[in-house]
Amino acid sequence: MKLKVSEVWCRLLGMFAISLLLASELVWAQNLGSAPQTNVAVQGQTGAQPEGAFLNFINWIGNVIAPVAAAGAVVGAIAAWLQGRGVGRWLTAAASLLAVSGITRLIEFWITNGTAGVP
Repeated sequence: MKLKVSEVWCRLLGMFAISLLLASELVWAQNLGSAPQTNVAVQGQTGAQPEGAFLNFINWIGNVIAPVAAAGAVVGAIAAWLQGRGVGRWLTAAASLLAVSGITRLIEFWITNGTAGVP
């Protein structure tokens, strides 16, 4: 399959624009403002204690790894669609990664608010 030069440039420009949009979203999402948060885990705990270390791990998976991987899967779906291949597996992977992110956020909520015990 031979592509015309204009088609190649259109695809490259489209991928570049999508990459810029994704990069700006990632940079904006990682902004902590003027005061970086360090050594913050569960209230009254530190990252060295089991509860704090577990919450930090859950935060890392739910807030960083899964959404970034889901964005990568969406980019993979766009690339597969541009090449005329199936996109179902890429979109399923993106949805699954976002579900993992949501579940880890739920676990984070339970850890943070579950200190009083079950009523």
